[in-house]
Amino acid sequence: MAYSHTSRIRGTGSYVPERRVTNEEVATQFALQGGDVFRVTGIRARHWSTHEETCSHLAECAARQALESSGLSSDEIDAILVSTTSPDTTFPSTACALQERLGARRVAAFDLAASCSGFLYGLSMADAFIRSGQFQSCLVIAAEVKSRSLHKSQPASGLLFGDGAGAAVVTREESPDRRPAPGIMAIRLHSEGAYHDLITIPAGGSRHPMSQDTIRRHQHSIRLQGGKVYRVAVKRLTEAIKAILRETGTSLSEVKQVITHQANGRMLHTIAKRLGVHQDQMVSIVDRVGNTSSASLPMALDWAYRQGKFHEGDLILLGAFGGGLTWGTALIRW
Repeated sequence: MAYSHTSRIRGTGSYVPERRVTNEEVATQFALQGGDVFRVTGIRARHWSTHEETCSHLAECAARQALESSGLSSDEIDAILVSTTSPDTTFPSTACALQERLGARRVAAFDLAASCSGFLYGLSMADAFIRSGQFQSCLVIAAEVKSRSLHKSQPASGLLFGDGAGAAVVTREESPDRRPAPGIMAIRLHSEGAYHDLITIPAGGSRHPMSQDTIRRHQHSIRLQGGKVYRVAVKRLTEAIKAILRETGTSLSEVKQVITHQANGRMLHTIAKRLGVHQDQMVSIVDRVGNTSSASLPMALDWAYRQGKFHEGDLILLGAFGGGLTWGTALIRW
């Protein structure tokens, strides 16, 4: 019998800090009522890290849960990929800090930055590594401490973001050369740099290094042009989802769950409506954790899995959109 190999998500995990921040607490910074925050964002609460909690700490908690779910130990991982735009330090990478925390072997470890699309970018890299034969297993984590980059002068971002981490163990899967086989069926990534200024932290890089002036002008906080991002995100992501379904010859009715970046409640509702996704098909955890940037997709995936929203053999559709601008989709048979 002939055999083929693919890459497959073997385990998932997620983590949020203990500190729960309600809309009432956030609203006081912007002269709003808690109900107004929910009406605009669809968020009821989010979690923020304490000063002692770093990106690598959140990543470790999610990674250990994913390893436990997969049945693998850290010594059986060949590569560690961390998606983050809020790393422990500019360098060295948070992935290397995580490798040390996990006590993993001296494996490949590196960070990648694709904003809220980062987990899909990392998943695509893990898929390519495994399909090429370079690695047998990869740990893909998205971890964000966005609360460090919020300021009361920027309500568009201040109301949305929370902290958290999500992780997936991706392994080589050998199966009889037949269909349908479990694993990652397709991943498609996109970007449009002309919109790079719609979501940004203006200072802190080589273009505008940190100075007294950048600090005084609060240029180390997230700037978000919410209306423009909303319109572009909905259009590009719905187009990309339709394209990957068309390319793989899959109808939406065959998909068990649609899991996208948890940007805000209104965006999730609009995307579902435009695609014709039924309410029970669309995963939403944004009301309880807020927008956790690149961590939101793997966190939602982990939540749906642990809630029994899908089972072995089910088709799962993933989608994300973020700064850059970047976006991506994936179709997975669980």
